[in-house]
Amino acid sequence: MSADHVYLSLVEEHPDDAAHWAFGTGFEDPLLGVDAAVPAGVDGAELAAACLALGDDALVLAQRLAQWCTRAPELEEEVALANIGLDLLGQARLLYTRAGQADGSGRGEDAYAYFRDPAEFRNVRLAELPNGDFAVSTARLLVLSAWRLAQFELLAGSPDPVLAAVAAKGVKELAYHRLYAAEWTVRLGDGTEESHRRMQAGLDLAAPWLGELFAAEPRLEPQVTAVLRQVVEAAGLELRAIAARPGSGRDGQHTEHLAPLLTELQSVARADPDATW
Repeated sequence: MSADHVYLSLVEEHPDDAAHWAFGTGFEDPLLGVDAAVPAGVDGAELAAACLALGDDALVLAQRLAQWCTRAPELEEEVALANIGLDLLGQARLLYTRAGQADGSGRGEDAYAYFRDPAEFRNVRLAELPNGDFAVSTARLLVLSAWRLAQFELLAGSPDPVLAAVAAKGVKELAYHRLYAAEWTVRLGDGTEESHRRMQAGLDLAAPWLGELFAAEPRLEPQVTAVLRQVVEAAGLELRAIAARPGSGRDGQHTEHLAPLLTELQSVARADPDATW
């Protein structure tokens, strides 16, 4: 394909960020100088719930991406996926801390990550599904990064200065995540007959969960759908209309896959709850 393929326009949305390979960079504190007091007129409980849900999305997907270590097709992709996971883990830490501040509980990030049961998590269910093959994980990352990027672009204007700062930093990271997934979608979709088949199968597995994502924030549906269609058309694939799965992880309804994932994630912390990390 030409270097000027249709997806290039998505990169141009963030022209100031030239190092598209530099996952895991930007370690400056996004909250430096930001007042942590909940602003007047902002409902602390609603803010905490929003931060918790976004943090859960990030933590669960980060754990799934970590499972690609030693299993990715190439070392370069293993490093890329690990660093995308680290970006998401960093977002989760900031969001959990803000949740504990906003609701007045003072709970820290470890309490949210390690000492809640599956029914208490509010992540969308697409994040918790098994990795499948590389095409399945690519499709999931494409959908979730496009959706999360649109969310963070919106939240960068939040009346809460802490959430706005976290979102502004996250926009740069998520733009890279979306780019990475989109480039692999195009490469696989426009590759061999087998890679095309697998990439289409990955998109078909992700499609039933789109309804849950859009129900969480209906304003994002036109923007996210347009991005996904742009990518899949460049790849010679289809974004098929497949019946949505009922229920929502936002209400604590999860698949059977979340519990074992959290058991693995939380095992060390729960073995010695009083340890410091």
